[in-house]
Amino acid sequence: MAMQRISFSEWLPDQPGLSGALTTASNVVSQSIGYGPLPLPVSIAASADETLYTLHTTQNAAGTTLLFAGGTTKVYQVSPIGAFTNVSGTTYATPVKNRIRFTQFGRSTVFANDADKIQYFDSGSSTAFADVAADAPIARYITVVRDFVVVANELVSSVRKPSRVRWSGINDETTWAFSQTTQSDFQEIPDGGNIVGITGGEFGLILMDNAIVRMSYIGTPFVFQFDNISRGIGCFEENTVAQYQGITFFLSADGFYMCDGQQVTPIGSEKVDRHFFATLTLSEIHTMSTAIDPIRKLVVWSYPTVGNKRKLLIYNFKTGRWTSADAVVDYLSDASTGDITLEQLDSISGSLDDLGQSLDSSAFIGGQHFLGGTKNADIFSFTGLPRTGLIQTGDIDVGAASMVKLAMPQIDNGSASVAVASRNRLDVEVVYPAAVAASDENRVSLRSQGRYHRISVTPTGDNWKNAIAVDVDIVPTGGR
Repeated sequence: MAMQRISFSEWLPDQPGLSGALTTASNVVSQSIGYGPLPLPVSIAASADETLYTLHTTQNAAGTTLLFAGGTTKVYQVSPIGAFTNVSGTTYATPVKNRIRFTQFGRSTVFANDADKIQYFDSGSSTAFADVAADAPIARYITVVRDFVVVANELVSSVRKPSRVRWSGINDETTWAFSQTTQSDFQEIPDGGNIVGITGGEFGLILMDNAIVRMSYIGTPFVFQFDNISRGIGCFEENTVAQYQGITFFLSADGFYMCDGQQVTPIGSEKVDRHFFATLTLSEIHTMSTAIDPIRKLVVWSYPTVGNKRKLLIYNFKTGRWTSADAVVDYLSDASTGDITLEQLDSISGSLDDLGQSLDSSAFIGGQHFLGGTKNADIFSFTGLPRTGLIQTGDIDVGAASMVKLAMPQIDNGSASVAVASRNRLDVEVVYPAAVAASDENRVSLRSQGRYHRISVTPTGDNWKNAIAVDVDIVPTGGR
């Protein structure tokens, strides 16, 4: 039998190996053809004096990028060389299992933490965060819809208002007294359960336990109109919500979805949903986090798995395909830093070889957003060298007993190590032997016999770009 090409198809852990889908696509990202490398996270700021949970980036009037990091009691401004400055207006009391949530309103960075009055930092004049107003609300979630700062799941005189949405005066984050003139007001949403997330833009999207509600500006006297666009599908966990260019991604009780404000579309059904819930440690679901990688067009979820480990589920919203990865960091957050000069590099690393990432990395380019994260008191960016990826095919069946004799990995700008797991029946455990590195001629000599074969490929090379396929020589062996 001649060499045949096994293209690296879609990773579908919810489907059986005989479906033709990949059984593993780990530490890689989906591309229009094949899979590319997922960079290692690299530390860009270390040793804040408390654990960090989220990041936020803004720019001042001069175009300088400001990076903020939030813990539970403090907010820090982080310099391009990784120095922390405490810019808290007070000692915050962010509840356990919650975190500070930032949004941007003009020059102001505004945050809510479900314990203190919402705070603001004017990028042109502030040196510390402060209450936006004496009558500012205390709320769990915050965003901007049109010309209003909007909060949800409010705490009023120690009484929880879990289905309330409230907004500031028009074009004024400091005005919160209810008024037809300023248009500041609130709305209780009677059906759908508690509000567990909110995203903004031209319209607002309110994610509730059992419903998705669109919030549209209509002007006085009602200011906003609220339309229920989904009954029965809501958000299962508040920390799974992410937004990119008007599309909101979230986890529901039955899997992953996206919503454009009109339709709620499943993106994980029969692909990764069953795999996710089977590997999730449900009691720790509140530790999940979500972020967008705008460069690679990815939405990434970090979640706790069995054995006190953390994994990433990675969805490429351009290809519609998924991959997975080891988390490394504890919490995900998209971010960017200010420009770093060559002289400042000495403050980051004593040697260029020890930087762990290219000088062309977006972590060194001010204003360019990248996928970031936190671990304990440190900040990381996913801009390092390629991780050790792993791609494993489904079961290859030529219709009879056969032997895999040769493999040739097709890796753009790199090569790979290859292993084959063969078995005669589908109920036999899949066991891979040690992988064999390709020769200088890109050939891997193998000798693996059985009815069903799975090929395991580990791309190699610091600059490999795309894992496309593996060519294999499979010959029938006969037998009774």
